[in-house]
Amino acid sequence: MPYRYDIHPDTDALIVVDVQPDFMPGGPLAVPDGDAVIPIINRLIPAFDKIYYTRDWHPYNHISFSEFPEYRDGSWPPHCLADSPGAHLHEDLIIAPDDDPQIISKGTDPEREAYSGFEGTDLDRRLRLAGVRRVFVAGLATDYCVKNTVLDALKRGFQAVVVEDATRGVNQPAGNVAQALDEMVQQGAEVITAKQLVTAPRELTPL
Repeated sequence: MPYRYDIHPDTDALIVVDVQPDFMPGGPLAVPDGDAVIPIINRLIPAFDKIYYTRDWHPYNHISFSEFPEYRDGSWPPHCLADSPGAHLHEDLIIAPDDDPQIISKGTDPEREAYSGFEGTDLDRRLRLAGVRRVFVAGLATDYCVKNTVLDALKRGFQAVVVEDATRGVNQPAGNVAQALDEMVQQGAEVITAKQLVTAPRELTPL
């Protein structure tokens, strides 16, 4: 039987990475099968007291946009423009607590890419103020923002656990997701599935 993880409400947190319409099928930067993470994440959310949601929140002239070739990157089509419908958290995603959710906007500087939820944000400060020691990470995309968020968490001294079935990747070129998971494990992360989680004292919504 796979090892099962107890969730400790005082020191564990769930980081939900970039579950936004622009990354869903039909969006300008769609992650294949990206919408499949939503019901899995929604089943995890009731198990955690501390939940942090990251979102890309780009200015119109962000360095990553391919329509601005004068910039160094130009890797992606325009996506997640600040305050646009495609940038807000997906309407089917449970946002908790609904009266004061912890939402982290990243990629707000037009001249800097930010794949990690820690880069250019106050996520580190929020986690430390909340007494968090271990983060469980889910969302999009495994081989970009999930990976970089996990690696940054480890560098900053947090334990990190990837909930693999609650993530999806771009996987271009083929094998990129497997390589990303290997890199995270090599740096000290653990990789589990949602079914391996055990809550204390609450129960997960059945998967």
